Amino acid sequence: MEPMKPMEPMKGSEPWWPQELGQPSTSGGQNGMRYAFFPDKQRLLVEIDGKLATYDSGDHRISGVSQSNGRAPSFSTQDGDVNVNDLKVID
Repeated sequence: MEPMKPMEPMKGSEPWWPQELGQPSTSGGQNGMRYAFFPDKQRLLVEIDGKLATYDSGDHRISGVSQSNGRAPSFSTQDGDVNVNDLKVID
């Protein structure tokens, strides 16, 4: 019997955000939406159906997301939920 070989890296596991942002403290996605939060840069990236937007997260410390049918996502923060539409768009 041959010894087990090391696992190959998963394909598609490359980060989808710009490398200069580093590693997000939290990220996730579902239903055509994904996000990544970078507290050191005060940036939140949100991609919805292939369209990427960058937001200034200010003092918010994002820890999760919630979605409702067809509505803009809301993010859990230390001060309660904040709607993505209430954040300043960077680009």
